[in-house]
Amino acid sequence: MLKILLTNDDGINSKGIQFLRSFLEKFGLVWVVAPEGERTGISHALSLKHPLRVKRLEDRVWAVEGTPVDCVHLAVFRLLKERPDLVVSGPNDGPNIGDEVFYSGTVAAAIEASILGIQAIAISMAPRDGHNYDTAAFVLEKLIPKLLEDPLPARTALNVNVPNIPPTELKGFKVTRLAKRVFVDCIKECLDPRGVPYYWLSGGGRFSEEEGTDHEALKAGFVSVTPLKADLTAYEEFVRISKWGLEKDL
Repeated sequence: MLKILLTNDDGINSKGIQFLRSFLEKFGLVWVVAPEGERTGISHALSLKHPLRVKRLEDRVWAVEGTPVDCVHLAVFRLLKERPDLVVSGPNDGPNIGDEVFYSGTVAAAIEASILGIQAIAISMAPRDGHNYDTAAFVLEKLIPKLLEDPLPARTALNVNVPNIPPTELKGFKVTRLAKRVFVDCIKECLDPRGVPYYWLSGGGRFSEEEGTDHEALKAGFVSVTPLKADLTAYEEFVRISKWGLEKDL
């Protein structure tokens, strides 16, 4: 029987993770290990300076006082009796496209699972309000069998973004690359009652309009499927940097 670990960065009480838990049970046994509260924008953080406290809420369901990556580690190495065959992270409340993947706890959990050699899918929905969770379920029902039949190599995960429309209105699936975000001043300065400034980050900016990107696919009503690798090495720059003659400077 397929063993599935479900996590997210929106927290154990999010409507989305509760919906997906029920849906994924059609594929096999589902364990839920998720943060006890929202951890949006936490990226790939791992808690090393404080203890991780865990609450068992019911059979195969745990809330963790930690990050999504903490949840994956605890689940794989401590909480689950058996190693999962698949990790599903999400559904995220809002898209994770383009450069946003570097900040996403949802995507980080899937990448961490892939580093541990487990097949993984991060799934996010756009826009942020009034989600059609049945559309996310429809997409996973298509993707999971394909992924298990033809697994990705280690250290590679799928980043999936789903339009917030009914399944019948989807245009289809597109395999995409990450869009590039053009950042603008996205910091709002405020004053507290004592006149001391403080700041809010708003995540402002826009995505470049390019064909073949996750942003373009999502905007057009397609499900965006982007394979992501944990290896960030820019291999194409090896020759350039080798010409700097750094070895001779030692």
